[in-house]
Amino acid sequence: MKLPVAGWLPSYRREWLRADTVAGFTAAAVVIPKAMAIAAIAGLPVEIGLYTALAAMLVYPLLGGSRPLSVTSTSAIAMLVATQIAVTTAQNPDADARAVATTLALLVGAVLVAARLLRLGFLANFISKPVLVGFEAGVGVVIVIGALKSVLGLHFASHGSVGILLELPSLLSQVHVHTLLVAAAGIVVLMGLPRLLPRLSAPLTWVAVSIAVAALFDLQGLGVKSVGAVPSGLPALAWPELRFVASLWPAALGIALMSFTESVAAARTFQQRDDTPVDANRELLAVGAANLAAAGVGGMPAGGGTSQTAIADKAGARSQMAQWVNALVVLLTLLLLSNVIGLLPDPALGALIMVLGMGMVKPAAFRAIARVRRDEFLWALATLAGVVLIGTLQGILIAVAISMLTLLYHANHPPVYRGAYSRAQGVFRRAGDNAQDETFPGLLLLRTEGRLNFANAANVFARMQALIAQTQPPPQVIVLDCSAIPDIEYTALLMLTDAEQSLRARGIELWLAGVAPDLGPLLDRTPLGAALGPQRVFHNLFKVLDAWQSRGAEPGQ
Repeated sequence: MKLPVAGWLPSYRREWLRADTVAGFTAAAVVIPKAMAIAAIAGLPVEIGLYTALAAMLVYPLLGGSRPLSVTSTSAIAMLVATQIAVTTAQNPDADARAVATTLALLVGAVLVAARLLRLGFLANFISKPVLVGFEAGVGVVIVIGALKSVLGLHFASHGSVGILLELPSLLSQVHVHTLLVAAAGIVVLMGLPRLLPRLSAPLTWVAVSIAVAALFDLQGLGVKSVGAVPSGLPALAWPELRFVASLWPAALGIALMSFTESVAAARTFQQRDDTPVDANRELLAVGAANLAAAGVGGMPAGGGTSQTAIADKAGARSQMAQWVNALVVLLTLLLLSNVIGLLPDPALGALIMVLGMGMVKPAAFRAIARVRRDEFLWALATLAGVVLIGTLQGILIAVAISMLTLLYHANHPPVYRGAYSRAQGVFRRAGDNAQDETFPGLLLLRTEGRLNFANAANVFARMQALIAQTQPPPQVIVLDCSAIPDIEYTALLMLTDAEQSLRARGIELWLAGVAPDLGPLLDRTPLGAALGPQRVFHNLFKVLDAWQSRGAEPGQ
């Protein structure tokens, strides 16, 4: 198998290097502070986020096919990791959080690679967009609530979002004022700077300013906690805790699904016309390998992030060389700036985490869904509520369950509607869409779409019966337009046969139109085909109209 890097690296153009270098440095300005914040969200030391970014960005370009995709980690993945770390350490008091994260990264990588071998790339579309919007918003709310301890300088006995909110009123008198002031300043800078100076990286600017202020004014002496010592140099090789594999693999499945879904969504969002099309199966292998590499250096589960990918794309990344430049900047940070990073005030990092969480709640996305599909808007809200009230790991199960139920609901409730004829345009379409379209007294055109099977046939025929009952005057002939029905399963054929017999007993004829070529021979072998005969099966609706009007029937409205 030819590696993707063998496709783009030999043909790399020298004139691209400047653009990729600029894009790499620009993205690094976002990736580095965000990686530290993501590690903190997961309850891990900040260097774990940098280790993860370094390993993932070195490996992904070797196997991945997306030009701008930046594979580090995401806030949603971090919350899933945090939840599992809390569960595992509660059950095993001697467990180390970093070892749990490393084991999760290994398992996530193994799951994704195995999924590639099974060609399960279609799972990238397994979570619907509205449900994903709700899940991300729920995670954002949980992150904001979880950041309160750093922002306010409080210690909460509760770990769940609801428990923290219930506990908060009784702890307000203990808020550490200097901690709150640092965090508030950070929120103002992080939210205001992009509007005033959009060319600057607000996260990097805030991290640099807060470190400088902490050093100049001795914030630790005022009771403001700092991130603490950060190991300098390259990460050491790490070994997973194999004793946790049995308990961690269910969580690894959920994290793998989220990692893959987010990665492919980001890659497709920023794919340009000249880019190689995103191959979901290839991305399974690439993101899986990135996770395995992260596990090897003691990192946490990795995945492609939309924000840093957007930065790299907007900065003009011409190839995946931009990720290697980004990785180089991360490496230099670990080698040269680890002591400086240790001065970062904890509330400054908390402010960054809180703003990241708020950014995951997108009211505009909810409004857009509500304008188009109210039912899917409710599913998005249900997913959000599930994440906040039940938990993030349970939330991803809720997201998958809602997506599956949505898929089943639509599969079992295909559209069924009356047809009408537009003489001006020479087309048949849904009745009622245009007042000028013609209907035909005594002739009822019915249309459904999709495969008729044992699960949806009852719903389809019940809807047809309702439309027949609503039609005045009562129809003499009912035409089922089969042009959008690729197949009719045996149970549905029996129900259609029963429907024909019932209609015939009432003096109503059933005609079929637009029967697919593969479906015709199937009908000929059934009692339905014998009952209809060739005289009641038509090539299309125009032939139906000719046959109907040959009876002397006149069009109506």
